[in-house]
Amino acid sequence: MTKTILGLSGSLRAASLNAALLRAATTLAPEDMTIDIGTIRGVPLYDGDLEASEGLPEQVVTLQRQLEKADGLLLVTPEYNNGIPGVFKNAIDWMSRGDGLSLFAGKPVAVIGASPGPFGTLLSQDQWLSVLRTLRTRPYLIGRVLLTRAHQAFDENGKLMDERATKSLTEMLAGFSKSLD
Repeated sequence: MTKTILGLSGSLRAASLNAALLRAATTLAPEDMTIDIGTIRGVPLYDGDLEASEGLPEQVVTLQRQLEKADGLLLVTPEYNNGIPGVFKNAIDWMSRGDGLSLFAGKPVAVIGASPGPFGTLLSQDQWLSVLRTLRTRPYLIGRVLLTRAHQAFDENGKLMDERATKSLTEMLAGFSKSLD
């Protein structure tokens, strides 16, 4: 049986290293896993007044529907100033609104990331754990993909060329897939 994973990149940049890592994940996923790429683009800053007057924005509803259909969630996180990117956290916060919190409860979630720096996204990934705990998800904690110096790992077309990174991502995705059984 094929498992469907919702993959979200936490960067809005067109040439994002994390979007490239997510695209690589779609090609390296095991045969029993399909990664559907969603987008946080278009999610407004959270505003309780906006939610009260207009309800959930269309892009948030779309993300919630994608999450509801998915067997798991793959967060591909950048690290900005040693932490979770605001736009990414904001999108997840919006997704938890309305009936959204129930969509996260028990959902398997893996977190990976890419950075041009020497430490990858270590701090950002660690900070996601408290958020995932609050959302009552089931974090996948075996194996980490902390792609350091990521600007050197991809070719000019955004294809992952680094053998070690490819192996690490392939192994993590295989383990994540097995954890869904």
